[in-house]
Amino acid sequence: MTQTQTGIYPEIYENIKSFDTSHISGARRINLDPLVEFIQSKVNGKEDIRLNFICTHNSRRSHLSQIWAQTLAQFFTIKNVYCYSGGTEATALFPMVVNTLEKQGFHIQKLSEGHNPVYSIKYGDNEHPIVGFSKKMDDAFNPNSNFAAIMTCDSANEACPFVPGAEKRIPITFEDPKAFDDTPYQAEQYHERSVQIATELCYVFSKIKL
Repeated sequence: MTQTQTGIYPEIYENIKSFDTSHISGARRINLDPLVEFIQSKVNGKEDIRLNFICTHNSRRSHLSQIWAQTLAQFFTIKNVYCYSGGTEATALFPMVVNTLEKQGFHIQKLSEGHNPVYSIKYGDNEHPIVGFSKKMDDAFNPNSNFAAIMTCDSANEACPFVPGAEKRIPITFEDPKAFDDTPYQAEQYHERSVQIATELCYVFSKIKL
């Protein structure tokens, strides 16, 4: 598979180039800027950057955020970024999320079956795959210290005023595409939410000065 100079698959690369961050509102930027500041402080200190995206079920928004954040770090050549996701409970990575990301250019392979399958998610042939499966935020797979906890849904944000081990807790919540499951608008709404998450994270990483 052909790759761009960034190591990202061309379809994903073109999608990223199409994201228009100019439409992000001033109020929304206020929510995003603490994440910019956290990442910038780590870059300035030449420290590893660990981001754990947290939502109630770790099935939709938190995975979209994790996957796009890891991909955008590569796009903007920001080193030592390690992205994770977790929930207040574990369920499963929702299949429509997989379908949506595949349509946006990601190469996804199901590594296991069962009620909570494990997926390999790649944004470039030679890049380490993102391992996608549902887990609690304090699962041993995730970091237990020196990370930013990014709260991607209102219920997790309200339920977890304190995230053990988190160096910083940053609420950046998104509407749940689950509301459109089993409707004619499901695929459209999942795509829309994926693009919103990607665009806002594109804004975040574009602000980092190396």
